[in-house]
Amino acid sequence: MSDAKRLIVPIVGKVSPRERAELLQQRPVTIWLTGLSASGKSTLATELERRLVDARRPCYLLDGDNIRTGISRDLGFGPEDRHENIRRIAEVARLMNEAGLVAITAFISPYRADRAMARSVVGAERFIEVHVAAPLEVCEKRDPKGFYAKARRGEIAEFTGVSAPYEAPGAADLVIETAQASVESCVQRLFDAVMSKIRAA
Repeated sequence: MSDAKRLIVPIVGKVSPRERAELLQQRPVTIWLTGLSASGKSTLATELERRLVDARRPCYLLDGDNIRTGISRDLGFGPEDRHENIRRIAEVARLMNEAGLVAITAFISPYRADRAMARSVVGAERFIEVHVAAPLEVCEKRDPKGFYAKARRGEIAEFTGVSAPYEAPGAADLVIETAQASVESCVQRLFDAVMSKIRAA
């Protein structure tokens, strides 16, 4: 252990996570949306945030592109940087949960090991893994940002689904298939599942 690390002594405050949860009248959880680019993660995440706030449930959305312009702007897209990006997000989500908030995350998070690490950081009892599932061909057809087309032309390296792998969850807490279902029905399924978890005892 370095001398600098020996100087780090985390404080214990006078307000417990349980008190904050009781104050906000909800069980704080992290909803971890994972899936290919253009599978519908951000659409569902923003709609879920709107629905939760309308239901007077304090929450906050952490979205991949927003994080990449701030807390993770120094990271690239190779496996090691992706791992560090997920670690940072999980740590932020954990702090939000300890503050009593529901954290909604929308990240490709392509590797099972990284999602397992995120679950460990947040705490398994607070972590809800949601696979936003859509076939690659559907995602490529949507391609709202034009990323798949650029990746196919070799203009984007290590793009998930084209030149980098996506490891689908083997046992997600919830699977939402967006290829055929309407946005409204997908959001309703997600909202109902989240509300069943966060309602105060």
